[in-house]
Amino acid sequence: MSKMFQPMELFVGLRYTRSQRQKHFISFISLASIIGIAIGVLVLITVLSVMNGFEQTMRERIMGMLAHVTVSENDLMVSDWQKVQKDLLDFPHVKAVSPFIEKPAMLNQGDEARAAVLQGILPEEERKVSTVFDHVVKGDMQKLQAGSFNIAIGATMAKELKVDVGDALTLVSPSENALETGQMPALQRFTIVAIFRVDMQQFDTTSAYVNLEDAEKTFEMGGDVTGLRMTLDDLYLAPKTAQAILQRMGQAWPDMWANDWTNLNKNQFAAIQAQKSVMFIILMLIIAVAAFNLVSTLVMVVTDKEGDIAILRTLGLSSGRVMKIFMVQGTLIGVFGTLIGVVAGVLLATNLDVIVPFLERMFDTHFINADVYFISELESRVNPGDVIVIALSALFMSILATLYPAWRASKVQPAEALRYE
Repeated sequence: MSKMFQPMELFVGLRYTRSQRQKHFISFISLASIIGIAIGVLVLITVLSVMNGFEQTMRERIMGMLAHVTVSENDLMVSDWQKVQKDLLDFPHVKAVSPFIEKPAMLNQGDEARAAVLQGILPEEERKVSTVFDHVVKGDMQKLQAGSFNIAIGATMAKELKVDVGDALTLVSPSENALETGQMPALQRFTIVAIFRVDMQQFDTTSAYVNLEDAEKTFEMGGDVTGLRMTLDDLYLAPKTAQAILQRMGQAWPDMWANDWTNLNKNQFAAIQAQKSVMFIILMLIIAVAAFNLVSTLVMVVTDKEGDIAILRTLGLSSGRVMKIFMVQGTLIGVFGTLIGVVAGVLLATNLDVIVPFLERMFDTHFINADVYFISELESRVNPGDVIVIALSALFMSILATLYPAWRASKVQPAEALRYE
């Protein structure tokens, strides 16, 4: 009885959708349209989720290794850093400040040598601004004590140098004006006490850590440091905090500069956003192709149902209401396809951490090359906003695809359609 109270356009549209047609080709095209829309939505959700996960992982790992704000002088030499550290801790939102020395160097072991970026740190302070201590896979970075001349290196570097915890490395670092003065390069023997793996090639291949005091002696810094790194309680306040530091301390410290993470990695994150936008447009074409199939399906349905349309028109049904009948049918195909695609896409995207390792084992391969993508594991993060935009876009294109066939149905002339009936 409830069907009697349905709008007539909806009732007939549903009836046409459920009816068993003699022309099975039309049914096949309808199914193909649903599958096409579902595949398009599924792929789009999965790809954008992977790119969201990639961006989030990159941000977390980069921000775990780099400071929110870095302060130094133009010559990369900061004197009386203890006072500067105390002054910086007085700024709002600043949680921790750690001094560091950063120098390019060459690490040598036997016949193997690798370029490195040597970081002189205070372990108890660095732990507050960096997550490298959380990524130690062998040894203990707390052994980077003053005067010990111990060193911690990345896992990839350790593999390339063929060394392990307990082995010794020779550090070679030429002075900046060695060619002019003929000064001999700095040479120092270090013992490996820790190996870390961040799963980002740029750090695992080149980063090395020693105690701040050992770095001062090796590079003859005389108590100076390269700069100070800061962590904030909100990383998105970094540009504002850097500007405030320059305004307050810049007058007494004319050679000072302050940089934040948004400047250091702006191009990288902008590139990821651009790739997401391009991928969205390209993959939306899959849905557009499925919508085009929907146009073909409805045109054939209109041709098949011309007699029915003519009878409805002679009973007084207006052209607008005839349009609504076929728009209901086309919209239902779009809704089913979108619904299937959203469910399948979310399920696939949320289970990629299980599916990808399974496929890698099955095909004996590794999909993510750390040399190219900076990370070695595929991450996925489903953004509800992206899912909503994709679903609405698919529905909009499906509804748009119904307009021409529905308009064509409304223009069927009863006399012409019933001439040979």
